[in-house]
Amino acid sequence: MGLIANLFGFLSQDLAIDLGTANTLVYVREQGIVINEPSIVAMDQKSGTVLAIGREAKKMLGRTPGNIVAVRPVRNGVIDNPDIAQQMLSYFINKVHRRSTFVRPRMVICVPSRISLVAQRAVKDSARMAGAREVYLIEEPLAAAIGAGLPIMEPSGNMVIDIGGGTTDVAVISLGGTVYSESIKIAGDRMDEDIIGYIKKHHNLLIGDSMAERIKMEIGSACPQKEDHTMIIKGRDLITGLPKTLRITEEEIRGALSDTINSIVAIVQKTLENTPPELSADIIDRGIVLTGGGSMLRGLDIRIRDEIRLPIITVDDPLITVVTGTGKTLEELDVLRKVSLGD
Repeated sequence: MGLIANLFGFLSQDLAIDLGTANTLVYVREQGIVINEPSIVAMDQKSGTVLAIGREAKKMLGRTPGNIVAVRPVRNGVIDNPDIAQQMLSYFINKVHRRSTFVRPRMVICVPSRISLVAQRAVKDSARMAGAREVYLIEEPLAAAIGAGLPIMEPSGNMVIDIGGGTTDVAVISLGGTVYSESIKIAGDRMDEDIIGYIKKHHNLLIGDSMAERIKMEIGSACPQKEDHTMIIKGRDLITGLPKTLRITEEEIRGALSDTINSIVAIVQKTLENTPPELSADIIDRGIVLTGGGSMLRGLDIRIRDEIRLPIITVDDPLITVVTGTGKTLEELDVLRKVSLGD
C-alpha cells in the first residue's frame, strides 16, 4: 500500500496556478513555472467547439471569421464562464502532465482578495472538474507577499499592491493573514480600454486590444519621463473606413491613463487609512511592495510614492511573483493550511 501511495504522490505533481484575467501561469512543485500563456480560448460559435487555447488562441484575436470568437473565461479576476474555464484548466493541466488521465494533482489557485463565496466555489468546481483531487485558494496579495520574500508569518505589518490584468488588490498582512484589504476591478485591462477610447475619441481611429497593449508597454507612463517618446500606430479610420497610421505621443497616453492611475492610488490611500497604527509604523519602515503585470507601467512606482509619501519597493519579475508565492506554499503544507481560504 505504501508503494502505491508513493507512486500516486509522484504522479500527482502538485500544481500552483495563477488563474489571471490576462495570463494563466502554472507552477509545478520542485520544477518551477512550466506554463505562462494568455487566458484565452478560441471557439467556433456554430458548433461550440474549442479551436485553440492560450498562445495559439491569442494569435487569432481580431483576425478570425465571424463564426470564431476569442473568449476570456476569467473577467476581473473571477471566473466568468465556468465551462470554458474548466476546459482551459484541463488543457493546461494535461499539457503539464503530458495528457495522462491518471494524474489527480493537489492544486493551489490564487484569487483576488475579497472574492465572494460564490466565486470561490466556481474556481474550486472548475479545478475539480479539470482533475484536481484537492483544491486550496489563496488571496493574490498574500501569494505576492510570499513570492516577494516578505516575512508574512511574523507579527509585523507588510503591505502589498498587486496590479494584475483585471483587478488591483491592496492588502496589509501580518501573522499569515490579511489584516485589511481592498480590491477594485481596475487594472491593466482598463489601461488598454483607456487607450482604445482615447484614440477613438481624439483621433477617430479604431485600434484593437493588441495594439493598445503595445502602446501601453512602449510609451505608456504614469508620470513625466526625462524624454517623451512617440509611436506610430495603425488602425481603421472611423470616417473613411480605410486603414490609417498616425503618430501619438507619450504625453497623450499618460493623460488617457490618468483616471485609472488615480483610482489605484485612491485604494492604496484607503488601505493605509484603515491600517492599525502599530502596523502602519512597520510599513513606514519597510515600505510597500508593488507587483503584478500592471505595475510594469513606467513611473507608476514613482507616482504612487509621491502621492502617499512612503517608499515603494519593486520586484525583479512582477509577472511571476504571485505564482511563485503560490508555488512556495506547495513546499510547506502547514503554511498553506494557515493562509488558504476556508470553504
